[in-house]
Amino acid sequence: MKQSIFIARLRGYVRVQLRGKGCENIINPMLESGFSIWDIEPNGDDKLEMHILIKDFFRLRPLLKRTGFRMHVLHRHGLPFFMGRLGRRKLFLGGIAAFVIALYVLTSLVWQVSVEGNERISTVDILQAASKQGIHTFQWKFKLKKTEELSREIQGMLPNAAWVGVEIRGTHVTIKVVEATVPDKGPLMNPRNLVASKSAIVTEILSVKGRPMVKPNTYVRKGDVLISGTIGDEQNNQVVVARGKVKGIVWYTSHIEVPLTRTYKVYTGETSNRNYLVFGTRALQVSGFGKQKYEQFETIPERKSLQWRSFALPIGWLHEKIMEVNNIEEPVEAIDAKKGGLEQARSELLTLAGPESRVAGEKILHEKTENGKVYMEVHFEVEENIAEEQPIVTRGE
Repeated sequence: MKQSIFIARLRGYVRVQLRGKGCENIINPMLESGFSIWDIEPNGDDKLEMHILIKDFFRLRPLLKRTGFRMHVLHRHGLPFFMGRLGRRKLFLGGIAAFVIALYVLTSLVWQVSVEGNERISTVDILQAASKQGIHTFQWKFKLKKTEELSREIQGMLPNAAWVGVEIRGTHVTIKVVEATVPDKGPLMNPRNLVASKSAIVTEILSVKGRPMVKPNTYVRKGDVLISGTIGDEQNNQVVVARGKVKGIVWYTSHIEVPLTRTYKVYTGETSNRNYLVFGTRALQVSGFGKQKYEQFETIPERKSLQWRSFALPIGWLHEKIMEVNNIEEPVEAIDAKKGGLEQARSELLTLAGPESRVAGEKILHEKTENGKVYMEVHFEVEENIAEEQPIVTRGE
């Protein structure tokens, strides 16, 4: 009787060979006794092969004893034999079970929380609000509330947020923020003068509102009034918000020190590699052990994470390429070093002086070369905006 191959594999069956003179005579007794046998094939003289279910295999032995035939098992098939082989490999089974459990645990935790869309609201404040709602690293995802409820609770804790959305993708939680539009605060319009922020020679004065107190080519000291916020005469006057622009020449002395060598980096072509297994924020080194053989080197990391569908799993691989480098020193001509030092000094001064400033003149007061460096003392004249606000205190205040 032939079994369905699927059912036979579930129950388990074997391919056996019967040996003995006239062994084909055992087939009828087996069929009469309800044995499940199929694919019966003669194999030479006094040999017969067939498939038989496991349950009937053990019933066959008494029949063989009565007939005197011998039996040899050729092949074993089906689930019982597969489970038996796995049972002998307990360590392998344990490893599979541990991997499945670890994968489930790792994908059930929150491994990364990021914030998008915020400019004025601090990321720290948003993460603190999210943490109070249970959103933080190493949190179980099944413990989190529904995303709509989380969004509503976090928005209630951030008064400057017009909308907050929470998105959970795999092990990554993203908090998206739309900030409320806050009207720009207008400048304070208290009465004020414009005074000199530095001692200088005035080169340009433009009064938009208020009374100019100086003229071009006038020397002023720090604190002198440039544009007064008091207009009118002694009998009829009023205070206003002085507005305008005043430029002047300001003097600076810079001490410049420039080396006569230039150092730059070159790659030798020698490389080595290190590899790590990454679990969340931790890494386990698996290759590239030993002391670093390069005195000077640069490390280029490359990280890859496992992905399942659209989910990024917290397991990955980190490859580090270590490249040997040499620092080469190249001599610099004194004239080039001097030029580079002056350019750097000008750039620093203009950054300090602010926008619309310019170097109006320069003079090297002292210069020397010693110990592999060029030393200079330079006098600069910089034209810049010298006006700053000063409140006017009226009587009664």
